[in-house]
Amino acid sequence: MNSVKLAEMDWMSYRDRVKDGECTILLPVGAIEQHGPHMSLNPDVLIPEHIACRVAERSGNMLVAPPIAYGYKSQVKSGGGNFFPGTTCVSGRSLEEYAYDVILAYVAHGNREFIVVNGHFENSMFLVEAADRAVKHARLSGVAIKVVLLSYWDFISEATIEKVFPEGFSGWAVEHGGVLETSIMLKIHPDQVDMSRVVDVPPAEFPPYDVFPPDPSWVASSGTLSSPAKATAEKGEWILEECIERISRTFS
Repeated sequence: MNSVKLAEMDWMSYRDRVKDGECTILLPVGAIEQHGPHMSLNPDVLIPEHIACRVAERSGNMLVAPPIAYGYKSQVKSGGGNFFPGTTCVSGRSLEEYAYDVILAYVAHGNREFIVVNGHFENSMFLVEAADRAVKHARLSGVAIKVVLLSYWDFISEATIEKVFPEGFSGWAVEHGGVLETSIMLKIHPDQVDMSRVVDVPPAEFPPYDVFPPDPSWVASSGTLSSPAKATAEKGEWILEECIERISRTFS
């Protein structure tokens, strides 16, 4: 079997591939979260997994672990909020413990280098804590490991943003379910996007604070924080090519 997805390997081939600790494990982490009526619930899982697989294929010395699909609670000002049906989230503690356990399980197999590829903004600091704890735990056991944590959107340059948004970019804070994610999904999973159901909404505007319980009136009823109407598969290709190339070059 010739696959960069370690779950598709038999256990003996996997054992032989990782036993010397020189193979890097890429761990995609996302969320099941509404992305408007035009798109499936899983872009935050499918996008980092796709990017991880393409990076691994270029490397030749990386394997992609099955993604962690459930992420931290969707926040109103970044993901529309946790009150939309289908948005299925876990606590920060649960995500931290899950990622921590998964990393240490792979350490027990002999793996020593990891790249956590995040696809859901709200996950970030809980993954930081999981990585930090895993490194310290391994060190106390006499094992040195390295964990890199990245979010794929940080590898998108201003030049590409200007190309994707020639009329001006409203900012990352309102891109949930907007042009960027929709364009990428049109490129990699067009069967999970229905552009006829796009709701054309203006970029969301939020007050400079959060409130609990969250106020649903802060978010458009579509769940998106900006309009995906101008998304295209071509734009998705531009974004992906840059992300994959820059991540590959950074960790080659």
